[in-house]
Amino acid sequence: MSLLKDFKDFAMKGNVIDMAVGVIIGGAFGAIVSSLVNDIIMPLVSILTGGDGWKNLKYVIVHARDAAPGVAAVEEVAINYGTFIMNIVDFLIIAFSIFIALRVIMKFKKKEEEAPAPAPEPSKEEILLTEIRDLLKQQIADENKK
Repeated sequence: MSLLKDFKDFAMKGNVIDMAVGVIIGGAFGAIVSSLVNDIIMPLVSILTGGDGWKNLKYVIVHARDAAPGVAAVEEVAINYGTFIMNIVDFLIIAFSIFIALRVIMKFKKKEEEAPAPAPEPSKEEILLTEIRDLLKQQIADENKK
């Protein structure tokens, strides 16, 4: 029973829930950025470079061959460097986006830290002593006037 209670306490802590939300949002954000790279940026780059798409860029090591009587088929063996380039661009966009988001968050935190904390309220004793001091000053001033 203690193990279940410990797990519940751990799972309900704010930082664990925040982390879970961050992972879910990060996954969705990664899908959006991948779509941006694959569906918008790379086709435009392909047009500019005169190619038919970066996905098709590869260096073929062994060409595919159909099966012949008594010989097994051979699949193509290739280095797909176009896909690798797309993944690098994908990573750079995600990294830059996270960098910008963190910068904005840090600016907000910095502004919160720079705001001065309000002065603490005086305690009841301090208020009472202040009143006594003021009454004594008033009494001395009244005696000096006589």
